[in-house]
Amino acid sequence: MTGNKSLNKLRTRRGRRVRFKVRGVSLRPRLSVFRANRHIYAQIIDDLKQKTLVSASSLELMKKSKTKIPKTKIAGVVGELLAEKAKVMKIKAVVFDRGAYRYHGRVKALAEAARQKGLEF
Repeated sequence: MTGNKSLNKLRTRRGRRVRFKVRGVSLRPRLSVFRANRHIYAQIIDDLKQKTLVSASSLELMKKSKTKIPKTKIAGVVGELLAEKAKVMKIKAVVFDRGAYRYHGRVKALAEAARQKGLEF
């Protein structure tokens, strides 16, 4: 399987498979991750009410800092920021939705940082 079409099909299938298994409810909302080339975004969503409860992104950090930081470290800081915002909203446990992304690199750094700050997956 070579070419962009087949890679995109595989990514789409992987995303559907993950989304089918992961549902966020009021007691355990869904932590969804979106990874772009430059930035990473994370939000905690209640799927029953279809509301975003908490969100954080690397865009928030880029406004504050002008220095060049590796993307993996930025993802870790976004995870910590999201966990702190979740604590304020009294959210302790979530289900992790990595989307179509593999659990390594920036996605893993975000998840591990959120866990260290007290979010339970």
